[in-house]
Amino acid sequence: MSKELNRRDFIKNTTVATASVATIASGITLTTFAASDSPVTNEKRWGMLIDTNKLTESDIDDMVNACQEENGWGSEVHSTGDQKPGWIKKIKVKDKATGKIDNLPMMCQHCEQPPCVDVCPTNASMKREDGIVLVDRHLCIGCRYCMMACPYDARSFVHEDLSNQKEHMPRGKGTVESCTLCVHKVDKGGMPACAEAVNNDGVIFGDLYDTNSKINQTLKKIQSTQIRADLNLNTGVRYSGI
Repeated sequence: MSKELNRRDFIKNTTVATASVATIASGITLTTFAASDSPVTNEKRWGMLIDTNKLTESDIDDMVNACQEENGWGSEVHSTGDQKPGWIKKIKVKDKATGKIDNLPMMCQHCEQPPCVDVCPTNASMKREDGIVLVDRHLCIGCRYCMMACPYDARSFVHEDLSNQKEHMPRGKGTVESCTLCVHKVDKGGMPACAEAVNNDGVIFGDLYDTNSKINQTLKKIQSTQIRADLNLNTGVRYSGI
């Protein structure tokens, strides 16, 4: 999955649309993975720093493949015209002035003020105390308001019947889904699959609030960007090199 955009337009713009009804996939129990064994508090804020200067196209492909493998999306059989799932996408951004093209991974930005949560009529879209934005498949009715509200085109709708699902990441036909920061791994002390797939400092994951964390210390030293910073969403995912 790859797109090419103008750099300035990309940082300022991006959007999606549509609407429908939800049914639950048969043969799978949808669980609310928004709760961990230990209490989730606002003392942490999980985030990710992506350095496009350190990532190759191959690295980004590895990130996409790792996300698909970990969470079980991407192998569905699609009907013509149906939107394909895309928890993480490879985007090409071109600087008009220099012609320089950057490749970068785009996923849910895990906003502090998430528009998807504001518009959800059932509270299916939610933000945990630690900043991770999720969709509760039990509550999602497939209206897709959250998809229209997301400025990052980060959410997708499940049109297909699903099979061979991952036990730790159940999905539901007729519901909306997006990157979860691999919450099932993070709650056990691990990292998102996409971050693990990169063997350099191109992706740093950690607690933004922890002054001793690598991501916190790195952000203090380098210039970083929030996509659509003009919206004041205070995203958990930051970029450098663009």
